[in-house]
Amino acid sequence: MQHVSFPDGSTCPSLGLGTWRMGESKRERSAEVAAVRLALEIGYRVIDTAEMYGEGGAEEVVGQALAEAMRAGTVTRDEVFVVSKVYPHNASRQGVREACERSRRRMGLERIDLYLLHWRGSHRLADTVAGFDALIERGYIARWGVSNFDVDDMQELVGVKGGEACAANQVYYSLGERGAGFDLLPWLQRHAMPLMAYCPIDRGRIAGDTALQQVADRHGATATQVALAWVMQQRGVMAIPKAVREAHLRENLASASLQLSAEDLAAIDRRFPPPRAKTALAMA
Repeated sequence: MQHVSFPDGSTCPSLGLGTWRMGESKRERSAEVAAVRLALEIGYRVIDTAEMYGEGGAEEVVGQALAEAMRAGTVTRDEVFVVSKVYPHNASRQGVREACERSRRRMGLERIDLYLLHWRGSHRLADTVAGFDALIERGYIARWGVSNFDVDDMQELVGVKGGEACAANQVYYSLGERGAGFDLLPWLQRHAMPLMAYCPIDRGRIAGDTALQQVADRHGATATQVALAWVMQQRGVMAIPKAVREAHLRENLASASLQLSAEDLAAIDRRFPPPRAKTALAMA
């Protein structure tokens, strides 16, 4: 599997598992834990969650699945890269520390590998960054980043004391939402910051696309796998699709081994043209 590199020189796989909408229903809890367990068993090594997802419920799902997988010997803690996010209204210097403690407790973790500001809020970036720095000093997080930040946000961030330590930016990026590729992705590439693509298959809407399926047929793959492979084939980009069903988990994982040719990429560009002008950053 391909990897992306962070500014500190560390790396993680280019494909992870998203957990948005998990933890919202107690009736679904066992199935969701089983899905994350299975993901770890078949080879996923990046798990993305947030305190917003199920108001902490998704973090509890991740924590339970990870604890069970470690007890079973499926993985060790250091083999799994865990990402979580702080609500903007909790992103004051003190609020970040308290929110991180709650997230760590829900997941049963001493350390979160990447901790993101979920989107911009009313707190000063300088205070949020100071809070992140304090968490790193205490060993509670390994690195920090942001989510849903456009170029102007990133430029303001790196102008803040300590802001240049930002490790990644998670945004909506897919064939159906290529806007970030106009200026944000090039900016991140110049600064060696990975772009973490959420909704990389447009919530499944792209699965029935005829043009993508024609490309997929050349590889014995699915349109969804082609869409994911395209995302991961962009330099410095990783994909974090959400999946619960076993078939989808396996289908998504297999996309990491799919290499698209120049002919494939040209066909994809004809169907999903790259942006020619700045557009507002998509959010979901």
